[in-house]
Amino acid sequence: MKQKLTPCLWSDGKALEAAEFYVSIFPNSRITQTSYYSDAGPMPKGTVMMVALELDGQAFTVLNGGPQYKFTEAVSFQIDCADQAEVDHYWNALVAGGAESMCGWLKDKYGLSWQVVPRRLIELMTQPDAAQAKRVAEAMFTMRKIDIARIEAAARG
Repeated sequence: MKQKLTPCLWSDGKALEAAEFYVSIFPNSRITQTSYYSDAGPMPKGTVMMVALELDGQAFTVLNGGPQYKFTEAVSFQIDCADQAEVDHYWNALVAGGAESMCGWLKDKYGLSWQVVPRRLIELMTQPDAAQAKRVAEAMFTMRKIDIARIEAAARG
């Protein structure tokens, strides 16, 4: 069944490169289709226009649209991570050539923002114990990549 909403990522000439990069990071991922500009333009005929891909089953497209639009942190993709090994995998792969930010956020080498979030962080921050949630949040605010052992220690006090 086709999903109702498909994120479309704008690219300045690197749609195929970006799609291949993302597919290499996420399991169960593949490029499903590539289309090319024709004589109708606006890019030269034969230039990659759009790449359709699946990242762990989620459909995306990447469009070679030109230099006029850039990504901002106003839109990001959150990655649900089961454990520290997953956090480390996604963080290290996506931040390569990009930039770290705070609280599990990063920008990849294409400027797209990601949140690499361990489930344990959400579990600890949504417990009924307000003091525990505060300690966990305070610990998270000091981190770039989330360290599960550190947030669990903060939860314990």
